[in-house]
Amino acid sequence: MRSKIFIIMPAMLLMLLLVYPIMRMSGVIYEEGEDRYSVEIVQTATSADKSVCRWGLCRGKNGAIPEAGKDEVHLLLNGGGMYLGDINENKMYLTFDEGYENGYTEDILDTLREENVKAIFFITGDYFEKNDSIIRRMLEEGHSVGNHSLNHYSMPELKYDKCESEILELDRLFYNKFGQHMHFFRPPKGEYNSQVLEITRKLNYKCIMWSFAYQDWLTDSQKGADYALKMVSDNFHNGAVILLHAVSKDNADALSAIIREARKQGYEFGSPEELI
Repeated sequence: MRSKIFIIMPAMLLMLLLVYPIMRMSGVIYEEGEDRYSVEIVQTATSADKSVCRWGLCRGKNGAIPEAGKDEVHLLLNGGGMYLGDINENKMYLTFDEGYENGYTEDILDTLREENVKAIFFITGDYFEKNDSIIRRMLEEGHSVGNHSLNHYSMPELKYDKCESEILELDRLFYNKFGQHMHFFRPPKGEYNSQVLEITRKLNYKCIMWSFAYQDWLTDSQKGADYALKMVSDNFHNGAVILLHAVSKDNADALSAIIREARKQGYEFGSPEELI
């Protein structure tokens, strides 16, 4: 028995040494402080009857356009979705995911008003139910409110009718309260497939991913405004669709500096309507 263990252990170690570099190159492994890959790495899994794609990117450097998996991009774009604006223009777009309110959205709105920048805020059903006044302010100040689904489920794992209702029900609630429909959809966790894209297109939604994101949603691991500024500004690029989580104190504190640094580098921020 002992001799078998001595044989198996070196074999397992050799396998690990061979596989680890491949895993790093493919983006499967993400280490703290490593900025080559976005937090949500492209990977494909399969359920019983359909595939599940998780959106992710390999970050560019010095203004280079980030790279995404060829198959994932093809699926997204052919399904009417997008993750970039016009890469021939020095223009970027700010988007915020709002799973819940952590006390910073009002500060973010203050900064956007002061800097005259419009953004898209993607809300869930829970956020809709609890933050009427903040959503109303978003609309009154010219921002777009996007659909992040009613319950923040993994959309590809749902049956067709349930997937559709996750979008339609939040849109219905939103229309009944604010008198307008939503136009943008961002699938929870960045998980999508052809069914999700088919439904969003049928419902006249634009499915919007992102070309930059970082690990900003961990509220107990905030690293300060300077860190947020560096993470975002190091990844400016033409047509950037920047995903920030509004629960982050770092993002709220750094937002004005991010906008001003972008303008210093010759970028401007486009309006959400340009992405429809």
